[in-house]
Amino acid sequence: MDRFVDSYRHQGLRKKLVDEVRRKGIEDERVLDAINTLPRHYFMDSSFLEHAYEDKAFPIGQGQTISQPYTVAFQTQLLEVEKNDKILEIGTGSGYQAAVLYLMGAKVFSIERQRELFLKSKEFFRKFKYKITSFYGDGYKGLPVYAPFDKIIVTCGAPFIPEDLLSQLKIGGKMVIPVGDNVQKMLVVEKISENEIKKTEYGDFRFVPMLEDKER
Repeated sequence: MDRFVDSYRHQGLRKKLVDEVRRKGIEDERVLDAINTLPRHYFMDSSFLEHAYEDKAFPIGQGQTISQPYTVAFQTQLLEVEKNDKILEIGTGSGYQAAVLYLMGAKVFSIERQRELFLKSKEFFRKFKYKITSFYGDGYKGLPVYAPFDKIIVTCGAPFIPEDLLSQLKIGGKMVIPVGDNVQKMLVVEKISENEIKKTEYGDFRFVPMLEDKER
């Protein structure tokens, strides 16, 4: 069966997922609309409906996961996405988070260090005509050529806030990044000036670790 079919059943399950995410405290209707619009099962190798629309992370290969929908919604809500925001995503993974940002009207640039996931998500974006600019590279280094960015979102657990990413954030811009080793604190980092930032913590999460350099 073609997994790129969005049936009434899929749509019904997605609506239930949105209701669950809303109950957990997500209030940004634009974030909820994007999750309601985007067929999550397209981003998973498995066609098991019960997994695609449960509020759970799910393996996508290469030791990586497609994030829990609540986590995607939570990070996106913290980012306060505005239409035409230029957003850098660190960790393309399945492409689901990038697609949520794209559906919200952002100009998305995304970096993935796992070659297989990079090629897979790039092909997916092409197939569905999502104008997301994706790169195979080291997330710690960001994309200096395309900087500065209005917003930066990191979708893997970083041991610290990378200086290169801070330098690529606009003054007045915002980065959402989970920082820590086994358990991460979700941080919103606001760039007040070239040498001043403001950090706000938003609870504990668990992400796969942010790895340096590209795969060999």
